[in-house]
Amino acid sequence: MSSLPACAPKVAAALVEIGAVGVRANNPITFKSGIVSPVYVDNRILPSFPDQWRIVVEGFKALIDEKGIAFDTLAGVAVGGVPHASALGFLMNRPSLFIRKEAKGHGTGKRVEGGNVEGKQVLLIEDLITTGGSSLSAVEALREEGAKIDTTAAIVTYGFVESVKAFAEAKITAYALTDFPTILKAGYDMGKFSADEKAIVEDWLSDPHGWGDRRKAS
Repeated sequence: MSSLPACAPKVAAALVEIGAVGVRANNPITFKSGIVSPVYVDNRILPSFPDQWRIVVEGFKALIDEKGIAFDTLAGVAVGGVPHASALGFLMNRPSLFIRKEAKGHGTGKRVEGGNVEGKQVLLIEDLITTGGSSLSAVEALREEGAKIDTTAAIVTYGFVESVKAFAEAKITAYALTDFPTILKAGYDMGKFSADEKAIVEDWLSDPHGWGDRRKAS
């Protein structure tokens, strides 16, 4: 992943404040990839908290300005990235469309919905990056429609090694507004995460693939 923008601590605090990120050490979740995690992220609740959502959407704009990202249109990955891409498009007065996870079984059967992307530079917006699979599937769909895409931006990244490798292989520069070490610090400083919870998450971050087995063995 590329370096975090200046807004990373502010975005992290906003997510922790509304409970979009939390620790479930005694009731961990399992990702689609099979990774067992003591933390969860639910950015889908952001539109229910306009003040914090504004921080995130304005954070995307700040990221674009800070990194000098050029694009013709935004694209949100369904379903998590769609509201943020739409709100960002409204804020910046720029076109926005969305990418289905899979083609419809009826109608045109397209994955890219909302506009023509042929020959256009697209900035892909995602809510969360774990292994990068959903983002790169959307990249593939856009390229199949003739879009030019070399950049994605997400609200949060876990920073998994496989996602970094996958984006590099696809020739995609991946940005995120914040990451888990930043979120963890914000949560601890705000009194939302205890010292024990902080230690558990730090242990998980050190080896997310092996944490589930270590937990069973302990």
